[in-house]
Amino acid sequence: MATRHNWTKEEILEIYNKPLMELLYEAATVHRKNHDPNTVQVSTLLSIKTGGCPEDCGYCPQAARYHTNVEGNDLMSVNQVKAQALRAKESGSSRVCMGAAWRNVKDGEEFDSVLEMVRTINKLDMEVCCTLGMITENQAQRLAEAGLYAYNHNLDSSEEYYKEVISTRGYQDRLDTIGNVRKTNVTVCSGGIIGMGESVDDRAGMLVALSTLSPQPESVPINALVPVEGTPMEEQEPVSIWEMVRMVATARIVMPETQVRLSAGRTQMSREGQAMCFFAGANSIFAGDKLLTTPNPDVNEDMELFKSLGLNPQKAFEKKEQPKSVSAEESKYQNLGEKPKWSRPGHTIERNVEAQQKSKAKA
Repeated sequence: MATRHNWTKEEILEIYNKPLMELLYEAATVHRKNHDPNTVQVSTLLSIKTGGCPEDCGYCPQAARYHTNVEGNDLMSVNQVKAQALRAKESGSSRVCMGAAWRNVKDGEEFDSVLEMVRTINKLDMEVCCTLGMITENQAQRLAEAGLYAYNHNLDSSEEYYKEVISTRGYQDRLDTIGNVRKTNVTVCSGGIIGMGESVDDRAGMLVALSTLSPQPESVPINALVPVEGTPMEEQEPVSIWEMVRMVATARIVMPETQVRLSAGRTQMSREGQAMCFFAGANSIFAGDKLLTTPNPDVNEDMELFKSLGLNPQKAFEKKEQPKSVSAEESKYQNLGEKPKWSRPGHTIERNVEAQQKSKAKA
């Protein structure tokens, strides 16, 4: 069956709401046709610059405006990142994802350092992913030249519900950033979060947005919200394992060739729940005790789970060949000193404003 890029919300809702056993069977069948069901890609997420983000994302403890006890740190050095990458490789990860709490990439010394980090990790024969906020076409080309394998930029939710989560940037900017990455040979990693108070309709809307991209993202992280004290979403009820399983299974059916990543929220899941997600088509996880700032299962726990289920970590560059790294001196794309005008919708989200006021009162 060829990959479709014209899924409608109605079709996706019909899949999501199928009797669970039927949904699981269909998803597992699609999964086996397109992937080795006993192989799972393992990534390590590394926060290279933590906290102090100017955005108002309602779920995020790194937003400077919320009081969340997250310790901020400046950009890590290339040597610090190399040491962490080697540790990740030893523990079974084939990919390092570097995250910086930035609104968007700014040309200059810090971005030059990130490019050097990309070159360094690529030379360790590991896949390198970055999530740095919005990027221009030239910045995407510079990352590609450095040897970047994937760029992560999550859509978070449906376009409609996005406005209830974030007021400091627009949905179209997310799509434009993905479009800029697609002008290079870098793969796209884009997914979202469930459990933010959205409806099932919104979940389907997010899957419409992702599945109608052409090509579809090579990787789609499905996160369950981890409510953090001090954020506007601190009192959200955690999603049930059945909702996660349905979301993973539906994503697998509508994006058959994509790697569906079981991301944030795994600490709340039982081993049996995670196993059901793997059966439903999840074939990628984040390993390590932290996902940027939220807890994650210990890597040894994950390896024990893999052993119990007969799963093997995927080798690096199994899906796509290793990119070559061009040195800074030989780079065709240079620092343009760009200052792009990414949008700021600026509408008011009551719960975000309330959380900010609470934070000011605590300060």
